[in-house]
Amino acid sequence: MDLGLSLPQFGAAADGAASLGRFAAAAEAAGAASLWVGDRLLAARHPSVGYGGTDTVPAEFERALDPFAVLAAAAVTTTSARLGSSVLVAPLYAPAVLARSLSTIAALSGGRLVAGLGIGWSPEEYTAAGVGFDHRGARLDELLDTLDVLWSDTDRDVQGRFWTTPSSLVETPSPRVPIHVSAFSAPALRRVGRRADGWLPVVALRSPAVPAAEKALDGLATMRATIDEAAAAAGRRPEDVETVLRVNLTADVGRDELADAVGVLAARTGIRQMFLDPMYRDTTAEERLATFTHVHDALAQT
Repeated sequence: MDLGLSLPQFGAAADGAASLGRFAAAAEAAGAASLWVGDRLLAARHPSVGYGGTDTVPAEFERALDPFAVLAAAAVTTTSARLGSSVLVAPLYAPAVLARSLSTIAALSGGRLVAGLGIGWSPEEYTAAGVGFDHRGARLDELLDTLDVLWSDTDRDVQGRFWTTPSSLVETPSPRVPIHVSAFSAPALRRVGRRADGWLPVVALRSPAVPAAEKALDGLATMRATIDEAAAAAGRRPEDVETVLRVNLTADVGRDELADAVGVLAARTGIRQMFLDPMYRDTTAEERLATFTHVHDALAQT
């Protein structure tokens, strides 16, 4: 199994920003097959919608480093790990702006970028970016359509519902940056099957971690079946839509039980690409790397 790790980007981990490149290199040397960022524009003081079904925003989101800058730091200090976003709040970015940023990271990394896109959950982030919070799925579809045009060197204006992009010459990544999409609802899962290169699901583990992992299995299987059906209906091979599973963990999850839970997820789902996000558990880069190394080495022995 290819195991990856999130980069120290949020909360107290942002204190180590000057060492991000060294952290990325150390994680790669420890066996990280991939390195990941998230995307938070701001943490609303008085959120109208909270995170993950709550009415609050995690304290860790009160500090957030720019995802493109963090990916750039990792790109120039690593040589083999895939670099990904899970996920960029895509509608916050005009298509041409996003295309340039993704193309730059792809070039810096020698083609190792995976662009993970989603629609977010914070109305305040959309307000601050000057973007309407309505029709977020339609905005994502239009953005994907425009990226296809910009990266295909097609002489064509894109007159969309939300953005207008003149026919343009832009930096075009080669190979093309694969687009992965976060999805949980049926319409979003069908979008993944129709047009995405991959799916970015999430499992949240709390202690005891193995029962939490087992509880997530049916949901993952059901969602993946929806993707596969949509892919087949669109004339695509379902196996060409890869899955990369993000494993979130709470502060109470021990490293041994985490390794066992990840092993269960790998064995029972067949997912061969995962990454750990210990943002809520490990406040320093050293702790984060130690958690990854413990799990990576434990899995290697099984």
